[in-house]
Amino acid sequence: MKVHFDIENLPTFNRAVITIGTFDGVHHGHRQVLSKLTTKAKEVAGESVIITFHPHPRKVVASAILGIRLINTLEERLKLLATLSVDHVVVVPFTDAFANLTADQYISDFLVQKFNPHTIITGYDHQFGRDRLGNFQLLQEMAPRYGYQLEEIPKHVLESISISSTRIREALLHSEIEKANRLLGYEFFFSGTVVHGNKIGRTIGYPTANLKVEDPEKIVLGNGIYAVMAQPQHHSVPLKGMMSIGFRPTVDGKSRVVEVNLFGFDEDIYDQVLTVYVHRYLRSEKKFENLQALVEQLHIDKASSLELL
Repeated sequence: MKVHFDIENLPTFNRAVITIGTFDGVHHGHRQVLSKLTTKAKEVAGESVIITFHPHPRKVVASAILGIRLINTLEERLKLLATLSVDHVVVVPFTDAFANLTADQYISDFLVQKFNPHTIITGYDHQFGRDRLGNFQLLQEMAPRYGYQLEEIPKHVLESISISSTRIREALLHSEIEKANRLLGYEFFFSGTVVHGNKIGRTIGYPTANLKVEDPEKIVLGNGIYAVMAQPQHHSVPLKGMMSIGFRPTVDGKSRVVEVNLFGFDEDIYDQVLTVYVHRYLRSEKKFENLQALVEQLHIDKASSLELL
């Protein structure tokens, strides 16, 4: 899969079959659409092309909306799309200028000029151009002029995608990781830089990697203790472990932290990126009477994690 960021210097696509969207989550519903994309491209001996946007269009056209929370960062989305036999992904910078293209300009100067599509696969509710005046009907009307075919994504598929995306975000926020993973079709994952903490975990036999999640738009799981697999950036395979998200009420309870204990691992990985794959929710966080009581619970959590993993 080739990824293109410079839309002014795109290659000449061969009989491009294109679809357009943010594809946040790249979940089961999205994969139905992308399967249709790659199948159609093979049928017409062409190339499959995904057009996606960064930053999220809502940040530009609806700047009053605060707190956008995405299932995937752009890097994660590209990593997932690379597993789906797609030929090209074009990441379009979603700027004010792009948002202000008229619907006609969007079709002629963007879709046709830059992609010369053989086929456009999109939903009946697809809106585009300044004030979102462009729609599926306009694409149909313009098809004879520009010589592309148009295939509609069924309404029930689009509704399923929307419902699944909402349910996934809600499940993640409420620590329902098994439900989220089932809807995603893979284990929810995120990355963070390992930063220095107060190092209390090391004194009780459970050293933790404290993570700083760099992307403020990346959704963060609800508080609790989780069984995880986690991969330091210089390691070839993930390692078993457990993760705590919350305020550590037994220790200080002042700030929300994400920390991962990797079983049987004691290397210095400060300033490295750790990628965490979340397998199962174990329990809610709670305040213990003392550190010894906390340690006893951590023994139980570790045993549970090893059994689940």
